Amino acid sequence: MMVLPEYWRARPPMKLDDQTRSAFDTLLMTIRSPAATLLIPYTLMAPKWQFLCYIVEHHAIVLHGTGDSNISTFEPRQPVDLNPFGNQRAVYAAGDGLSPMFYAIVDRTRYPMSINNACVRLAEETGYVSEPYYVFSISQTALAQQPWRTGFVYLLPSESFAVQLPQHVGAYEIRVPQFASPIAVTPLARLEILPDDFPFLSDIRGHEDTRLHEYAQAMQTGGPWPAS
Repeated sequence: MMVLPEYWRARPPMKLDDQTRSAFDTLLMTIRSPAATLLIPYTLMAPKWQFLCYIVEHHAIVLHGTGDSNISTFEPRQPVDLNPFGNQRAVYAAGDGLSPMFYAIVDRTRYPMSINNACVRLAEETGYVSEPYYVFSISQTALAQQPWRTGFVYLLPSESFAVQLPQHVGAYEIRVPQFASPIAVTPLARLEILPDDFPFLSDIRGHEDTRLHEYAQAMQTGGPWPAS
């Protein structure tokens, strides 16, 4: 098994019993009913991150995190990205429950910052696929101010989305759960996310904005986190 550097964080253990799975499925059915409101009335005992991880893995749903509570339609936009997949005019979403929570709680409106984050699964030729691994990093100047907010994760139907193709590193396949839709998407619902809902809040790292290429290179090659 490939060993990732220590700054990659594995997803917390997620052992769901039948009762919790049933509660998640029931809540999703309620969300999809014609009488449902857009804001999800989440009252379950299980953490919100487990609900989000479960529904993207077991239902045709992808997720988008933001601070905006009033999005009725997601329109395609043209980002600036060196990765060809991320440089297309599209609506972007995640096939993972934790990454969009990061975008929901990091306040880039009030605190200027750059972001350097990733989510990957490692697949072996034997058929084994790892649990997700994450890196979450923002500008050091912003991290010092604890720039957190209450945000939202939107649930989007996945029918029009395509997933980023995997990359190959030696005998391993690196799967990135990033999705893109070339057409507008109407959300099914949104879930309010507080900073404390995000299980990696204390693991968000800081980076120097002028050295972003060094951090990206380290993450792509498995090198150490660049020293300050």
